Amino acid sequence: MRARQYMLELCGGAGNVLTHHKTIKDLEQYYSGISDNKDVKEFLKNMTTDKEGILHLFPWSGIINENFELSDSFRVPDPHTGQMRRLISQIPPKEEEMFRNMIRRVNTIVKTAEELDVRIMIDAEQTYFQPAISRITLEMMRKYNTKKAIVFNTYQCYLKDAFQEVTTDLEQAKRQNFYFGAKLVRGAYIEQERARAAALGYPDPTNPNFEATTEMYHKTLTECLRRIKNLKDSGEDAKKIGIMVASHNEDTVRFAIEKMKEIGILPEDKVICFGQLLGMCDYITFPLGQAGYSAYKYIPYGPVKEVLPYLSRRAQENKGVLKKIKKEKQLLRAEIVRRLLSGKLFYTPKGNYVPI
Repeated sequence: MRARQYMLELCGGAGNVLTHHKTIKDLEQYYSGISDNKDVKEFLKNMTTDKEGILHLFPWSGIINENFELSDSFRVPDPHTGQMRRLISQIPPKEEEMFRNMIRRVNTIVKTAEELDVRIMIDAEQTYFQPAISRITLEMMRKYNTKKAIVFNTYQCYLKDAFQEVTTDLEQAKRQNFYFGAKLVRGAYIEQERARAAALGYPDPTNPNFEATTEMYHKTLTECLRRIKNLKDSGEDAKKIGIMVASHNEDTVRFAIEKMKEIGILPEDKVICFGQLLGMCDYITFPLGQAGYSAYKYIPYGPVKEVLPYLSRRAQENKGVLKKIKKEKQLLRAEIVRRLLSGKLFYTPKGNYVPI
């Protein structure tokens, strides 16, 4: 709440400071009465800026530094006294240590992904956790996505602000010159989000219905594709933006393919890939792969007690899953009959495809 109040006083609104297009001169004016204060000068000096204005109020790059102290970092000068005040409560040493250990582990995982030339997609959680996850992920992108998109953030399109979040992060990637990776999903915590919003009395952050979520997904995907096309047309590396369409919805997959054709993005550009859970919607995944698109099967891995709740959320997210299984069985049955009648029981798809 203190951070939101500070942003309201400083920028006249909530959200990322990048979207308000504030400059250092604006902040110098805001602190004009105490501009000689050494803490104010240091605060302004440490801001992340470029020629277009302020990107970050705080030196976020330090958050992925293993010696970073959260309690000492999120402090701002009082506009009247110049005294530094905390935007978050003092964090106990034990929790600071836990945070540092977490950052150390994430760095190890991403370094390994970089060495093995594979991607890592950091999953999304509830809105009351997600800002911290996204901030850490964006800083990992800035650190590791210097030559290709290795780190991907996940965006849940059942949220009303999904489009704004993606466009803001795209803008940051452009201005700080790193490769942007995004996995687009519909989302899995809608009941929790609505229940918590009702219990605590704040606006429901989720879209009102399935149709609105689909519209948000398609709008966000279209914006990403548009920006990729602009990169191609300007002679820049189109792979500066990499997108995974993580969806079991046939209409969304079809929309993505048609929009790619319409805009002029080819499968061989390797900037868009598709993903479905292992054992779910193979009739979507396999034709995509055979047509030259990068298509992946997502394999949940871990203790059964943790994997089963995850799978149950996926089933709840995809309420038509039973209908899809029925359709898949019909297609498998038809394919078996076709192979028996043709005398070709074994089939190897032709093609030499390189994944994204």
